Amino acid sequence: MNAMLQPGSAQPPDTEVIATEKPARRPRRPLAANSSSRVRQQLSATAMKIVAPLVGAALLVLIWQLITIKNATFPTPLVTFHEAVKMFSDPFYRNSPNDQGIGWNLLASLQRVAVGFGLAALVGIPLGFVIGRVKFVSAMFSPIISLLKPVSPLAWLPIGLLVFQSANPAAIWSIFICSIWPMIINTAVGVQRVPQDYMNVARVLNLSEWKILTKILLPSALPYVLTGVRLSIGTAWLVIVAAEMLTGGVGIGFWVWDEWNNLNVPHIIIAIVAIGFVGLLLEQALMALARAFTYEQVSN
Repeated sequence: MNAMLQPGSAQPPDTEVIATEKPARRPRRPLAANSSSRVRQQLSATAMKIVAPLVGAALLVLIWQLITIKNATFPTPLVTFHEAVKMFSDPFYRNSPNDQGIGWNLLASLQRVAVGFGLAALVGIPLGFVIGRVKFVSAMFSPIISLLKPVSPLAWLPIGLLVFQSANPAAIWSIFICSIWPMIINTAVGVQRVPQDYMNVARVLNLSEWKILTKILLPSALPYVLTGVRLSIGTAWLVIVAAEMLTGGVGIGFWVWDEWNNLNVPHIIIAIVAIGFVGLLLEQALMALARAFTYEQVSN
């Protein structure tokens, strides 16, 4: 033998000994470091939600203040703030039919929006299901929708005045005809995008049309329906302000126009902020409704 075993050794002298070492464990981060990281994340999220909007509002006020420096007739933010405090200290006063607080005007506009929007939902959502379900009806209504959808809201107001012979129904008609299109289109698209496998299973099981509607079409198309509803409420709130400027009476749109005739610019700015705030609340409420009615919850 060329290699001799040395005494007390179990292997040849020329053989290398391979040491097997256990992989080193990563040092655990201390609990204090993890908690500080979570605190930083929470502070960052709070800054995004609170600090960033406040910075944006401050920037807007700064731009507003710079505009007033070059235009003396434009009210400053401080003057407008004082007027807002006076106005909202008693928003529901009523001296005469033409002299009412901003609260009554907002409520009158919201009432018209509720009626017009509700009628549009009662007509638009079922019609959207029919258009999405029946190809012949879809082919029949598609040119009509494409033709009428781009028409300006104010173009429908004279038609309403001619038909109803009254300003209030004419304003409701304008809301109805302009807010119905998003509901019809989104509902029809939602129904048309239902997976064909679901419809094949319904055909095999010989389900009734009512079962297909309630168990398949409605749960699948509900996100599209709620998106159309959210778009329609924004359109309705835009239309009522413009319509009331022309029809008169009690309403936030007419109130803005009346304040312009009185050259009360601070009240106009306050009304603009109030209109935007109410529109934001309406949209947020419908977004919360859309998040609540998810597909999983409806399918149960």
